Amino acid sequence: MGEAAEISPREAEVLELVGDHLSNAEIGARLYISVRTVETHVSSLLRKLDVPDRRALARCATRRTRPDQQRPAPALPMRLTSFIGRQSERAALATMLKEHRQVTAVGPGGVGKTRLALAVAADAADEFADGVWFVDLVPVTDPGMIATAVAEALGLGEQLGHDMAGSVATALADRHALLVLDNCEQVVDGAALFLERLLAACPQVRVLVTSRSRLMVPFERVYPVPSLSLSLSLSPSSADYGEGGDDGDDSRDRHDSKGTVAGGSDAVALFIDRATSVGRPLDPAQYEQVAEICARLDGMALAIELAAARYATLGLDGITAALAHPLRMLTGGSRAQDRHRSVRAALDWSHNLLEPADRALLRRVSVFVTPFTAQAAAEVTRLDAATVVDGLARLAEQSLLAVTFAPDGTRYRALETLRQYGADRLTEAGELHDTQARHLHWCLARSAELVEPRADWRARFDRAADELRAALAWAESRTEQRVDAYRLARAMAELAFTRHLIAESQQRYEQAAALATNPADAAAMFRHAAAVAACRLHGDDMHRLNLAAADVARGAGYTVAAARDLAAAASNAYRFSSKFVTPLRPEEADALIAEARELAGTDHSARAAVALAEAGRTLTHAISTTHTHSTGASIGTGTGTTDASDGATHTAGSSSGSPGSPAVQEAIASAERAVELAHLEKDPLAESAALDTLAGALSWAGDAFAAAATARRRVELLVTVPDGSDAPYSPYGPAGTHELIEALGEATEAALGVGDLPGARQWARRLAEHPQLAEVGHRATGWLLVADTLAGDAEQALTTGLRFRDAWQRAGSPARAVLGPPAAAMATIHGLRDDQEARRDWSALLAQVDPSPWNTHGYGAVFDALLMLHQGRPEAALERTAPEPGQVRQWTTWIWLHWYVALRAEASVLAGAPDAAARLARARTAVAGNPVATALVERAAALLDADTERLIATASAFDAAGCRYQSARTLTLAGGDHAARGARALTDLGLAPMTTP
Repeated sequence: MGEAAEISPREAEVLELVGDHLSNAEIGARLYISVRTVETHVSSLLRKLDVPDRRALARCATRRTRPDQQRPAPALPMRLTSFIGRQSERAALATMLKEHRQVTAVGPGGVGKTRLALAVAADAADEFADGVWFVDLVPVTDPGMIATAVAEALGLGEQLGHDMAGSVATALADRHALLVLDNCEQVVDGAALFLERLLAACPQVRVLVTSRSRLMVPFERVYPVPSLSLSLSLSPSSADYGEGGDDGDDSRDRHDSKGTVAGGSDAVALFIDRATSVGRPLDPAQYEQVAEICARLDGMALAIELAAARYATLGLDGITAALAHPLRMLTGGSRAQDRHRSVRAALDWSHNLLEPADRALLRRVSVFVTPFTAQAAAEVTRLDAATVVDGLARLAEQSLLAVTFAPDGTRYRALETLRQYGADRLTEAGELHDTQARHLHWCLARSAELVEPRADWRARFDRAADELRAALAWAESRTEQRVDAYRLARAMAELAFTRHLIAESQQRYEQAAALATNPADAAAMFRHAAAVAACRLHGDDMHRLNLAAADVARGAGYTVAAARDLAAAASNAYRFSSKFVTPLRPEEADALIAEARELAGTDHSARAAVALAEAGRTLTHAISTTHTHSTGASIGTGTGTTDASDGATHTAGSSSGSPGSPAVQEAIASAERAVELAHLEKDPLAESAALDTLAGALSWAGDAFAAAATARRRVELLVTVPDGSDAPYSPYGPAGTHELIEALGEATEAALGVGDLPGARQWARRLAEHPQLAEVGHRATGWLLVADTLAGDAEQALTTGLRFRDAWQRAGSPARAVLGPPAAAMATIHGLRDDQEARRDWSALLAQVDPSPWNTHGYGAVFDALLMLHQGRPEAALERTAPEPGQVRQWTTWIWLHWYVALRAEASVLAGAPDAAARLARARTAVAGNPVATALVERAAALLDADTERLIATASAFDAAGCRYQSARTLTLAGGDHAARGARALTDLGLAPMTTP
């Protein structure tokens, strides 16, 4: 199949962006389509191009868009001026980078570290199969945000279950790539920690760092960047004009003339190039004077650039005179080094040549850490708009500001050295505090604007984020700015959550809690942080933050709020036990519940929270008396939905823990009481939590249909609640998101358990499309894959399976029990297609993610039996389901019990088991009300009685239940003309012919 004939224009756009290593979320934002749509296109491309994963797809993109290149184009900043000289430095640094995995180019500001690093990186681009990436750390003021900056440069999102550093390491684990981390000096400690973790996890990644100081780590190799060479031999062969990117051969053509002029001095060559570019060629008689100026500037690249920019207006004599003024030189202090003095001299000189208004503008815009607009500058500097526009233009003309042009307007940026110089001048002028305060207020206004739901929201946030972070870093250390710092920290927490930077969101909520002056606000921030931790699958953090909220509330005398927080800490430990590294001990939970009950008094909302915790404790105790997970995981009371098998419904027992026992009935009563109280308080999130526990208790009691109805009720309650995933300032925030994600997964599972395949696929699609799961598609698509497989939609299952596996690999191939059913489903689909190689591949993945009894005795037995019956091996299916349903109830309750019972009955009939009739009778009673399982049992009964008419009738029942595969299987089993129709139906589904026993 030719690519041109198979790939649609939209797929071609997606493919190109995959080749640029953008994440699905980034591609969606770029093309203004949903993440789900991007995932569908990616899956289609994987299938059409017959490649196994996203990395191979990126290589296909490279071959399509850059057919003459075997490597992606380096993601380096565009150079606006030619690179001059430094041949020996380039060679030395390149050699060092080949020999060592982390090299730091060190030197003072203005020496040319960045330009040299970029040149070396461009030279080395062909050596790195997965690209060269540039990360500007100038805007990063928080050492903990380095990983976020790297992820943004790479187009990566945060993976749930990982912090951002872990997400980056996972994405680069098998990549052969070069990272250039520019300007690390203000975050040296953070950079060292990040790189140690990255390099340990990514053996083929190399890192080139530029910094004013070394990182001081054992694996670092340091290259001191010298000043530009100053010798003036006038030998044509002694100078080099360097590479110029697109200048290419043109640079070499100019070598002969300008190399002679430069006389072997890179410093002089740089001055000549920049001076000539402003329109005044130099006379040969002036070369010695240029050399003297460069020597006065100690060969510092930045100083020479600034001096050359003045040549057109001052001439060499004017430049020399300005540099000779003693007040232009810095003496003493921390800047006593010669190189620092020379740069400060050049900056002083350039600054003093400015008009007073331009000086004020330059120093005040130094508070911006990212490119800014003229309007932003006017607001922060408090200068009139006309003055700002004219002044920015003049500063840009003098090379004091860089200019970039974008569709949304012109932006300006000061180099880091000039920013630091401007900050010094602000301090000298006594304007630092006032200017930073105005910048803080400007950032607060920007954060408020970001609430607006616009198509370009993500891009707008990304442009503003570093500015907001820098303002917050300053404000949190100022006592007088504490109120505004709290407001900005809270805004950043909410915005970061919407942007799916959930690790940062938790950090900002905790920061806001520490800054809050009102205990009620502090407690609320801790609660939001706990909800974010739950979204991250970090149960221990969730528990710690629940307790922190309780401590604040209790200390302020808010006893009811403290009661709710303490009860939530206990009930969450039951509901989400698999999220905990260190499970909560029973005595700790008992103490929390006792204190919560004492503090609750007569308040309905607090009593509801306590009732929920008591329900969780009762059910967990009932189950734990008879069963402990073989995997060693603690037992939870909810259904476990989207994380792991932490539901009480996955366990079985007898005595106090058996279905219908007083303990289970007590748990149901407590959960119902919690639901009622939460409903009276009109608290949808508390009601959702109570419904979750109630569904688990009902399922354990053996009432699958009541459990499914409760799960549906929970989703229907939450779908009307703004969950914070699309609207940053939702009143329910992360807690709403967490509850909805869990509820959608629970509803999907419950629907599968009672044979409601259309409902299961509906909820599973809602889960797959949830924006908070955009970067963790394996969690989002797992149950959709199971539902598609059980419905017999092979084509959709294959597409979903590609999305699932690609996302799983990008997340670092985690081994979590909840990923077992989707893996088993894919192994089954490939078995039904008679693709044995693919089946073995998925079976190996299944063994990796879930070697537990849920696989051996639960869903694994169901999927294996499905395939064995298709292959005409009923005896094998009967052996696979040999244990009585009561023996494996602990592994089949909630989803798989009806499927297990029905398939076991069919296998008994087809294998000619002597007790087949008795099994059918028991199965008919066990699955009553489940349309799919009932049809399976009735089909088996018709086969046993050789009643073709009844057999054919079950095909209609399967069609009505949304189970096309079983309908086609029924026709095949009927034989005759029906068998031919069944065979065609199986072919239409993309499945191999069925073997009739």
